[in-house]
Parts: sequence; C-alpha cells; structure tokens
Amino acid sequence: MVQAALNASSGLAEWRERAGSVPPVLGEALDTCALLPISQVECVDVLELLAMLGCDSQTQAAALWFEVSRIDPALWALREPQLPAELQRLVGGQVAAERVWALHAQHGADHGAEGLRRLLLAIIRDLRVVFILLARQLARMRAASSLPDAERQPLARLTRDIHAPLANRLGIWQLKWELEDLSFRYLQPDTYKRIARLLDERRVDREEFIRESLATLHGALEAAGIRAELAGRPKHIYSIWKKMQRKALEFSDLYDIRAVRVLVDSIGDCYGALGVVHTLWPHLPGEFDDYIARPKGNDYRSLHTAVIGPRGKTLEVQIRTHQMHRINELGVAAHWRYKEGGAGDSEFEAKIAWMRRLLEPRPDSDGDLAAELQTELLEDRVYVLTPKGEVVDLPRGATVLDFAYHVHTEVGHRCRGAKVNGRIVPLTFQPTSGDRVEVLTAKVAEPSRDWLSSHHGYLHTSRAKEKVRTWFRRIAHDANLAAGRAIFEKEIKRLALPAADIGKLPAHFHLKTHDELLVALALGEVAPGQIARVLQEAAAPAPAAPPPPTGAAQPRQAVRDQSALSIEGIGNLLTTLARCCQPLPGDPVRGFVTRGRGVSVHRADCASLARLARRDPDRVIEVEWGKAAAQAYEVDIELRGYDRKGLQKDVTSLISNMGTHIIASSSRVFAQTGEVEMRFTLRVRDFEQLSGLLSRLVALPNVVDARRVSGA
Repeated sequence: MVQAALNASSGLAEWRERAGSVPPVLGEALDTCALLPISQVECVDVLELLAMLGCDSQTQAAALWFEVSRIDPALWALREPQLPAELQRLVGGQVAAERVWALHAQHGADHGAEGLRRLLLAIIRDLRVVFILLARQLARMRAASSLPDAERQPLARLTRDIHAPLANRLGIWQLKWELEDLSFRYLQPDTYKRIARLLDERRVDREEFIRESLATLHGALEAAGIRAELAGRPKHIYSIWKKMQRKALEFSDLYDIRAVRVLVDSIGDCYGALGVVHTLWPHLPGEFDDYIARPKGNDYRSLHTAVIGPRGKTLEVQIRTHQMHRINELGVAAHWRYKEGGAGDSEFEAKIAWMRRLLEPRPDSDGDLAAELQTELLEDRVYVLTPKGEVVDLPRGATVLDFAYHVHTEVGHRCRGAKVNGRIVPLTFQPTSGDRVEVLTAKVAEPSRDWLSSHHGYLHTSRAKEKVRTWFRRIAHDANLAAGRAIFEKEIKRLALPAADIGKLPAHFHLKTHDELLVALALGEVAPGQIARVLQEAAAPAPAAPPPPTGAAQPRQAVRDQSALSIEGIGNLLTTLARCCQPLPGDPVRGFVTRGRGVSVHRADCASLARLARRDPDRVIEVEWGKAAAQAYEVDIELRGYDRKGLQKDVTSLISNMGTHIIASSSRVFAQTGEVEMRFTLRVRDFEQLSGLLSRLVALPNVVDARRVSGA
C-alpha cells in the first residue's frame, strides 16, 4: 500500500522543489493552483499516485486544471481557451465523470453500479482520465477521516461501488486494495476494527513466522540451485472479510493469513521450487492449483499450494515467474473476472486488456505514450439513461424506438415519440452515451408496419423488429395478406417496373406461394426493395443486348455465384447464401465460417447470425459484394409536393447521404397552387437502394409522392 505520509506534510511548492525541473505544461498548472484555496496535500497525493502509475506530465497537469475549474470557474473560463486541445479534453473527461457521480448520489447502486462503470468508460474518450479519477478518489479517501460522517459515508459508497471495482477491473492493484480497505473502514467500522484487532493481536507472531519460513525456504531453494525472490504476501482487511463471508469461515480457520510469494526466472524453476516446497513441508490435500499448465480463462498463471509450515501452522505459497507476476498484476490476465465471477463480453475484455497494457513499464517517451493514448476506443455500444437514472446498454446505431422496446415490449408498441435530454426527437433519433431518454406513449398499442422497413430507419435491433413482427402475426391472416398486397402494388407502381412473371417470385425467397410472400412482406421478413430487385433482374434482357438510352435502367443479370462475394483477406473460398435471411446483392452482409460448407453469408441484421456471433464471435468475418455486383443503374425519378424554404436542399442532401449520385436535375414551381415538381436523373447501385431512397424522400416534410419515371 502506498503511504499517504510520503508527502502529506508538503504543499505543491515543496513537491515542485523535490521534483526539480518540470515540463512547462505542468509548471503552468502548478503556478495557477498555488494561488487558489485548493487542498494542496490532496493535490500532491494525486500527483504522486499518477507518477507511480507512470502517467505523463499532461495527465498530471489535467488533474490540477480540473481543480481550478472546480474552485474558480471564472478563472478556468479565462484560461481554458489558451490551453492545448489535449488538456481541454482531459479536463472535459473529468467534468463528464461528475455526471456519473451525480447519478450515483441520486440513485446509489440500486440501479446497477456495473452500468454506471460502463457508462463512465463510454463517455470518457481519453483513457488517462480514468487514472486521474482513481488517484483523486484515493487521495480523498485518505483524507476522509477528518470529514463529518454525513460526507464520508457517500464518498465511501461511491468508492465501493465505482472506483474500487474499476481499479480491480483495470488491474491497478496498488490503488485497488487501498480503495477497498478504506471504503470498508468507513462503511463498516466495527467489522473493520474487529478484523484489524485480530490481525494486530497476532502481527508479531505472524511476522516472526513469515521471517522463519522465508529463511528456511530460501536456504532450501539455494541448495537446489534455484535463484528466487521471496516475500511475504500481505493480506488486506477487506479481502480477509470477503473470504470469511464467501466461505463462511471464522478468522482462525483462514490458512492464507500467513502467505509467501516466490518469484523465479523460468517455468522450469516454478516446478522445481514447488518440489522444494513439498519436500520441505507436507502439503494440504485439495489445496494445490496448477494455473501454469491450465491457465484460468483470463490467462492468470501461477502455482498455488498450501502446506503445514514451521510450528505446525498452515502457510500458503504462490510460485510464478517474474513475467507472470508482472502480467498478473498489470497485464492482460484480467484477474477481475476471476474475483467477481463475471463473464463480460469479448469486445469489452479486449478494451480493458488494451488499457492494462498501457500500465506496463515501457521505454517509450512521454510523447509516444501520449500519441498512443490519443487513439480513441471504437465503442460498439451506447449507454443511455432512463428518467429514473437507470443505465440501458444498446448497440451503436439504436434509435429511441429501440430503447422503448428494450424497456418493455408494451412500451415499444405504444411509443409515439421520445424526449432526449428534455427535447422532443423523432423515433429515428439515435441517442449517444449519457443521454437521458424519456418515451412518450399512447393509451393504445398500435405499431406501424413502416417500423419494420430498414429504409425508414425506425428500428436497428433485431430484437425490437421481432417484437413488432410478433404483434402483426397476431392479426388475422387476411389482414396481413391485404397489407402485403398493398405494399407490393405500391412498390411496383412507384418503381415503374415492367410486367414480370410474379409466379416465380416466391421461390427466390424459399416460399411456396405468392400469398406467403405477401404475408412475409407485411411482416417485414422480406423487404419491398428485394422484391423490386428480383423483378427487375427477371425482366432484364440478355447481357448481349445494346445498352438502353439514359433515363432507363441499365440491365444486368442477377449475380448469385461465388464471384459476386468478396471475403476480407481471403480469396477463392466457398460461399453459400443463408436460407434464414436470403441476402441479395446490395444487402449489407457478413459471413460466418461453417464446418464443411465454407462461409455462410447472412444479411448484417439477421437474427440467426446474431445468435451465432454471440456463441462463436471469432468465426464471424467481413464480407461484401464484389465487383460483379457493383454495377450501377441510371434512373429518372419524379418528386411532387408543396414548396417550402429549403425543400430542394433537403432533397439533394438526402440523395447524397443515401450514396446515390445526381447526374441531372430540374424543378418547376406552380405559383397558383404552391405545388412543386422535381425530376432527377440518378445513378443507383440497385433497385433496393432506389426503393429505400424513395421511401426516405416521401418522409420529408411537404413531399407528397416520389416515384421512378419509366424511360418510355
């Protein structure tokens, strides 16, 4: 445990004098803080802790500037614009963390401390902020004995619920143990004192026993020719209490109160040292674990054994190499999962492992380390808040309607709008981490079929889409059939597709009858754009035919063979199109490596693929439609509506955002009626893209109709 007494009596001036020459970025922060009524003892403590963790001068300066922003907001507002953007970002991360502290103060851990920890990591974009938060909290806890109980208790609860588990998860053991012990001391003082008293009563005897054991073991290892570093392993009060609770043991029944750690140079020496230990003292049956031959799932490696040592007293011995010890303490071993019994997701574990590697000793300069730390994590999740402060975990790209269905199916069915941070937003709005979302509901459950269309962008998650489909499946078959027929006819009409043999359509989607296809269309299991594309491909002339004039679709054959797919980093690999979602050229797709059938290609939003990915994430690979499927069409579209300011800008921006290219355009306004007519010649990837574009255009304010114009 790092002792606060190292510099408790010194202020920032004395610390600066001891440090000698400091970089200008830190010197400026020190000069400013020296003029303010800031707790200098705590500031010095934070600086010492950050230095112990190997943090750079930018991180230390950011910790001081945050104190300036808190104590003197007017001075901070004046100085902030003059500071480098990196420092502003580090201070901003600390300010963002205050939102999490406020949520905890309001709701405590009842609404999920784990959610708050993940929210904290999501809203902090520069990881050095986490080190500052932990160091500052430990400094505050060290000084908390002088606080009144009304202030000390909330501080200790926050430390127990957020900071100590976070330090545990990041492997920062130097801070983790002390944070745990201090929060335990303030929250359960009687229990803490009882265990401390039991330790104190036996301290002299225990220390003498450890010295005797180390001397005996050191001599035996030297005689065996094994070079080793030996030390007593401290047992912290909170850890002792936790083990007593977990195993229902009395203090006198704990055999690992007396423990030693043996560090050697090689794996062979680990087993050699184990043989020496077991030759020297009899081991306790059932108390030996070989985590070198069989590492834990988090890659923790060590030998653990318990023996009957000198004077007939039990002794725990841990044996590992120096490298194993370094990795277990600060590397990728992820000891937190073993301790907490959690099973976190693989992406989150990878990010934590990356953070752990930053803490390992390294020869890099401050500049190189800062450059690496500036690389932001690519979050695949967002963490939003309910009105009650509960944290909801959603995939990136989820909308407020997805949020409503996540809260409860009935809430989703009755959703008619939402507020994000008090502002009304459309159902397609995508919240970001830290947003507070309130769902506005109607009395009657009435989902819309438009919610199932990916083109409209209402729903992102497969789970929410399936809940909407389930609601419509309960409707009478005839109603779904009629709805599907209306969607089908509307799609054919607005895309101006030529007559085709619709009798062959069901087979393309592995359905038996046209009625089944219409029901699937009504339930969103088949997209209108997919039907349009199949009809267009079926009606396309032979490839040898001369190209049609501009304004009509340039035909191509449907691409269904292996050449239409490109596997990232791999060539000439067998691919099959998944029957569960029937992907067609133009669909966003991903691949799943099967056993014996090559790569099964699914639509990116396929529910079956999501289940497979959760089970075997390493077998999911990136797939895209290759050059054979990348041809473009030129089409004419017509848009009708009522004129308003900015209408043409909105239309052209939407066309551009959808990935289509405008070749030509014209517009006409009828002054007497206020109606407007726009025509565009576009280059589109395929007819499904065109279908989605037309759907989005119709949704714009003042737009009445949007459809393709036949080239005839």
